[in-house]
Amino acid sequence: MRADFQSVTLFVKHPFPILCLLGLVVANPASAQSPAMPSLSQSPPPISIGQVTLNAGANFAGSNEPIRSGLVWRIYEDRGDASQPNIVARSTSPMPSFTLSPGNYIIHVAYGFASASKRISVQRGNLNERLAINAGALQLKGAVGGNPIAVNRLSFSVYVPEAQNSEGRLVIADAKANDMIRLPEGTYHVVSTYGDANAIMRSDLKVESGRVTEATLNHRAATVTLKLVGSAGGEAFAGTAFSVLTPGGDVIREAIGAFPSVTLAEGEYVLIARHEGKVYTREFKIESGLDRDIEIIATP
Repeated sequence: MRADFQSVTLFVKHPFPILCLLGLVVANPASAQSPAMPSLSQSPPPISIGQVTLNAGANFAGSNEPIRSGLVWRIYEDRGDASQPNIVARSTSPMPSFTLSPGNYIIHVAYGFASASKRISVQRGNLNERLAINAGALQLKGAVGGNPIAVNRLSFSVYVPEAQNSEGRLVIADAKANDMIRLPEGTYHVVSTYGDANAIMRSDLKVESGRVTEATLNHRAATVTLKLVGSAGGEAFAGTAFSVLTPGGDVIREAIGAFPSVTLAEGEYVLIARHEGKVYTREFKIESGLDRDIEIIATP
């Protein structure tokens, strides 16, 4: 069962630093392998002998305000051919200094899922380089009936829309509520999952350069506890196998236990309980925000 998106509340916060974007970093920058460098034309000028200090920094695009966190720097040796360049230095400092031998290099900086790079030639003395990234951020939350959903019950996936793909290309999976998701400027498809069944909401959100967009996705769902009992309000039978189905017979969730819980989107369902070779069924309805027990009475 697929729940339609009900509402989304957007708040735009203070600007923050952005850099001239050369593309998405498609893995978490903290754990990513060296990203492939863009093709850069024109060889740098010849170099002279001597140690060089490279001072690096990054600004938000369109402003002189420095980016003070969330940066990952990599310095690559530029061999001047099509081979993958070697990393010679890296740093997570907002304003790192690198001591380099004379030569040709590519400086690369990642800010979340956005990045920028530049080819440089180092010769002697000190060299200062500042890069700019054009990106913004999403900060996501979930709620039911105006009540916040606990962080450990909620996850988000973010996609880049594609013309031939209704959902789009996955950028990040299993993001948590309140995470700062730094992204290149653009429109993204966000999928919010509450629990582990069919309580899902979707929204298209716009990331603006230099801004944090806060969005609250409002779910219409409830959490119910399933029980097989001998009489109303009685003790639940252990080892019961439960199946939750749509009225059309599609299986939404299966669980085994005395009283498993499941979070379901608003709507009508059929519950099947199997215990000691016997099968029991009942229909029930989920009302948004109404958490309750769903009992099946084991009739003789």
